[in-house]
Amino acid sequence: MRVCWRVVAVAFIFFLTGASPLVADETERHEPDIDMFAAMAGRCSTLKVAERDFVCTTVAFFHSPGGRSSFTVPLNDPDDDSHIITFSGEKSRRERDNLYELSIDQMLLKSKDRPKVDGLPVPSVVLSTGMCKQIGNFAAQQVSSITCDATDANGNKYELQFESDGSPIRVHMIAVSDSTVSAPNPAANAARAKALAAHIEQLKCRHMADAQGVLPRDRTDFILRCMEE
Repeated sequence: MRVCWRVVAVAFIFFLTGASPLVADETERHEPDIDMFAAMAGRCSTLKVAERDFVCTTVAFFHSPGGRSSFTVPLNDPDDDSHIITFSGEKSRRERDNLYELSIDQMLLKSKDRPKVDGLPVPSVVLSTGMCKQIGNFAAQQVSSITCDATDANGNKYELQFESDGSPIRVHMIAVSDSTVSAPNPAANAARAKALAAHIEQLKCRHMADAQGVLPRDRTDFILRCMEE
């Protein structure tokens, strides 16, 4: 099943500003606040959600100016093409160059049954504890593996073991407008979310072109067709 990265970006963008799982109204809108993202292609040797096994081929890393970081995983779920989970936390450390650790304090859970705001699905935010470990370095554009283990407040467990296919990672920095923060503009935020989603989709298609050995003369046509699918 082909995963649409537009769905990933839109699903994730609402809660990057540190949405609280204690907020009574889960559909409360939060402003987009992302300053860096990276997408990694490979395979998941383990992906469990509440004891149910899934398959995945991509993981995205997001970071916000406030310090929150997240690993987002689109699930290849034959029953739900909107099924996405995110391991998210604010405390991280890097004791050596090729090891990054993120303490998990919440899981973001998105499915086809979630409510929508302005036509966009809103993930459920669940208090959780756990840890993600990334072997590799974004600065070197290489990540070999990502492992995550978390348990939510209801006792549900989430496990991820992801291995990269070895393709270079493209890390993208995103400027956050001060005017957007001081004077929220829903139309501008929606346009920014769509632009980010399209950018991620293009990144995924570039990874596919690299993995399939597409020749330089055919690369542009391949990427355009990929983004239209």
